[in-house]
Amino acid sequence: MESIKKNLEERSHKTISVLKEELNTVRAGRANPALLDRVTVEYYGTPTPLRNIANVSVPDPRTLMVAPFDPKSIADIEKAINVANIGINPSNDGKCIRLVIPQVTEERRKELTKTVKKIGEDSKIAIRNLRRDANDALKKLEKDHEITEDELKKALDDIQKATDKTTKEIDDIIANKDKEIMEV
Repeated sequence: MESIKKNLEERSHKTISVLKEELNTVRAGRANPALLDRVTVEYYGTPTPLRNIANVSVPDPRTLMVAPFDPKSIADIEKAINVANIGINPSNDGKCIRLVIPQVTEERRKELTKTVKKIGEDSKIAIRNLRRDANDALKKLEKDHEITEDELKKALDDIQKATDKTTKEIDDIIANKDKEIMEV
C-alpha cells in the first residue's frame, strides 16, 4: 500500500517537472535562457545541446546573447537556432549571436495564455490518470484480501488528498505563468 502511494508521489513530481519544462519554452516577451534549452547544434557531426557549446546570457530584459566557446561554431549555432523555429531571428556579429525578443501583442498574449492553460489541463489529466491507476491497484489489493475495506477507504482518501494537492500546485504554476505573460 505504501509503495502505491510512493509511486503516485514520484510520478506526480515528474509530471510537475515536465510541466515546468514545457512552460519554459513558452515565450512571454521577456528574455529567458530556457527558450534555447531544446536547441541542439550539429557540432562536429554530433547533435549537442546549445548549453554545452555556448554561454547563454541576458544582457537586457529583451535580448538573449549566445557566446560560443569555440568561435568556429557560430555559423552552426545560428543555423540550429533557425531550425529550432522558436520565432526569433538571430543576428550574428562574428563573435556572438544576439536574439532580440519581439514585443508580444495583446492578441498574442491571449493566445499564449490559452496555450498555457491547455498545457496545465494536460498535466491535470495526467495526474487524474495516476490517481485512477493508484485507486485500481488499491482496489485490487482489497479484492485479493490483502487489505481491509477500512484500510482501502483511508488509502483512497489519502490518494485523493495527494491528487488535490498536486492539482492545486499545477493551478498555481499556471496562474503565475499567465501573470508573467499578461505583464506588459
